[in-house]
Amino acid sequence: MAELDEHAVLKSRIDEVLDEFVTAEAQALEDIDPCLAPVADQLRVATEQGKRFRAAFCYWGWRGTGQPDSEALVRAASAIELVHAAAVVHDDLIDRSRIRHGRPTAHIALRDVLCRHARPKAGARALAMLTGDLLISLAGQLFTACGLPSAYLSRARPLWGVLARELVAGECLEILRTGGEPDPEASVKVIRYKTAKYTVEHPLHIGALLAGAPPRLLEAYSGYGLPLGEAFQLRDDLLGLFGDPARTGKNPADDLAGNRPTALMAHTLRAAAPGERRELRHLLGHGNPSEQQVERVREIAHRTGAVARVEDMVTARLREAHEVLADADLTAEARRALSGLATFATARHH
Repeated sequence: MAELDEHAVLKSRIDEVLDEFVTAEAQALEDIDPCLAPVADQLRVATEQGKRFRAAFCYWGWRGTGQPDSEALVRAASAIELVHAAAVVHDDLIDRSRIRHGRPTAHIALRDVLCRHARPKAGARALAMLTGDLLISLAGQLFTACGLPSAYLSRARPLWGVLARELVAGECLEILRTGGEPDPEASVKVIRYKTAKYTVEHPLHIGALLAGAPPRLLEAYSGYGLPLGEAFQLRDDLLGLFGDPARTGKNPADDLAGNRPTALMAHTLRAAAPGERRELRHLLGHGNPSEQQVERVREIAHRTGAVARVEDMVTARLREAHEVLADADLTAEARRALSGLATFATARHH
């Protein structure tokens, strides 16, 4: 598929920007004191992997206005990947996740540094939190120093505050609703603010605003980006329980152990028989489930029709995104690329 090849080329450019920038910043941190090397290493680990969807949406938000390819724009778009890296470090910390991309998460890896510390777990969690905070700061630094004219940057800068506020709101909503009554609509709201907006809609808007896009195009990007962002996270929730850990790099028991208010679990609990609901309530949020217990949750999710419902939600949102995209007033090249990204983001296996 030509769109995938094109994305691979763009991804390699984004990877190169991030590698160069983060390597320099990590070295600057180590130069302060050699004992900071493990923290510097976590900056590299947090940013060295990823599909780079967020930067790609920003890039095509720019190109959709008719603007040409730009290395400065690629640097600006790459800054959003640092926001994502920060969110992942903080998310793993909040959820107490132990594995990400098949490697120890930051707060687990940093325990080795504090093996002689009086409270190694607490110390490692603090270091991980500060690593995430630094990544947020670096995102702003890369964006403002990307090389685009200051007049361009000023058009998009206010959206960074909106992005941060809504991302934090989504994380807070997830924490506040964890363990509550199953509510599919509330679960979708968490998805919208925790993932959908900063994954698709906001990156598209940042790229478009940098280019001076009219309000009509921003509206079209929202009409495409919000349903697609929700579909992206709904697919992620399905992969979290049913995906191959060797490909996803995540433990399928994580969402269950954390009793996260995913739409999949909300629909499962709503439709479960009383005995199944008691079984799930006993399991969710109470330690790490065994493989047999995870398989039992999968069986209940299928039997209740929750898996089919979430698949239908993904399909409906993807269709809506494609319909909006077809009517949007943007370049043919961007329409083709965004159409390919939409399919790629929701049909993935990891």
